[in-house]
Amino acid sequence: MKKIRIEIKWALIFVAMSLLWMVLEKLVGLHSTHIDKHLYLTNLFAIPAIIVYVLALKDKKATDYHGQMTYKQGFMSGLIITIIVTVLAPITQWITSTIITPEYFPNVIAYSVETGYYETVEEAEANFNLSNYMMQSVIGAFIMGVITTAIVAFFVKTKSIK
Repeated sequence: MKKIRIEIKWALIFVAMSLLWMVLEKLVGLHSTHIDKHLYLTNLFAIPAIIVYVLALKDKKATDYHGQMTYKQGFMSGLIITIIVTVLAPITQWITSTIITPEYFPNVIAYSVETGYYETVEEAEANFNLSNYMMQSVIGAFIMGVITTAIVAFFVKTKSIK
């Protein structure tokens, strides 16, 4: 457990940041009055997500590897963070959908039918529901985490190991 202490810390920071992002989206109306912009603006989440991974790998490099970290070490550290975030993704999604913004699904269902994205409420409900979003959050957390890890580890690794 001590070996992955930094990864656990940063995975929890990532989850907390994700939940704060959902609160921010709700506060600015992306889950209600400005739901038409949600599809595009929610992608800005990539910025703080990447920053958290950069800070996590820099922390790992400085703390556990004394400033000397290989790509493989960075990638493995990021992968552990990704696995923890992935395991926590369903509960993070549940908190988002039931506590932070329970009105999101009804709003996005109504909007998607109103704009013709889906023809019926039933079609929209088949896509916009908690179980589907939980599954998407697990898949998305893993895929995006691995991609982010692969890129960030490249830039955070020590250029020439002494």
